[in-house]
Amino acid sequence: MKLAFSKMHGIGNDFVMVDCRHQPFALDEEQIRAIGDRHTGVGFDQLISIEPPRDPSCAFYYGIWNTDGSPAGQCGNGVRCVAAWLHRAGELALGDTVRVESPSGPVTVRLGGPNEVTVDMGVPAFAPAQVPFAADAEAHRHAIEVDGEMLEIGALSMGNPHAVAVVDDLCAPSLLRLGPLLTTHARFPEGTNTGFVQFVDRGQLRLRVHERGSGWTQACGTGACAAMAVLRLRGEVDERVRVTLPGGTLTIQWAGPGETLWMTGPATFVFEGEWLG
Repeated sequence: MKLAFSKMHGIGNDFVMVDCRHQPFALDEEQIRAIGDRHTGVGFDQLISIEPPRDPSCAFYYGIWNTDGSPAGQCGNGVRCVAAWLHRAGELALGDTVRVESPSGPVTVRLGGPNEVTVDMGVPAFAPAQVPFAADAEAHRHAIEVDGEMLEIGALSMGNPHAVAVVDDLCAPSLLRLGPLLTTHARFPEGTNTGFVQFVDRGQLRLRVHERGSGWTQACGTGACAAMAVLRLRGEVDERVRVTLPGGTLTIQWAGPGETLWMTGPATFVFEGEWLG
């Protein structure tokens, strides 16, 4: 099988982009895992397909698959790469705004420059049933037991589920143990993306994310949005925040409950290739 692809990344969160505008996406779970292997394949955090829209109000659809072959509902760094990919393909001009369709629904993207994309990430959803998360009621803080240890988290959906825990030290060895355990915790029936966030000041946060289906990642756009939203609801950060992850920094802007959250950051091409597996 020959498969042309583009390798891209958004502040280190890396993707294999597949053009399916004129032919249907035909990879199965085993093939996705093979391409995703960093030793014998190409390697990626997510594989993204660019397809014709299913919603007539959108210009394109994009599908998302994790390294383990499982589907994902949304990817903030990925949608910025979708916009940059469409620009290179001649489908989107600098300064244009376009509506594209994710597995979780439509999002709006604006290409501000060759390496700056702003994305409408929608309204954060904190209702437990929307995450989904097992809890009696919506709250800014939830207590959860992980491996005999009680943690305080925020639980929300950014089109995919997130657990956010505030920590004093992002380098604490315990996070390497707690991240995977929280990601697969029974109170998240579909799993979750786990973010450990360190407060710097009202305009700056630091973040590490263990992604559902992919593990520890250099960056997670929806995770940055989730971390900011949780701390914004608690009154601990301002409307505009810079979130620094291992791979780089994103700018997140959110006025508060009921309002759309906006994310701005880069999208970078690495190389073009052909998979021969």
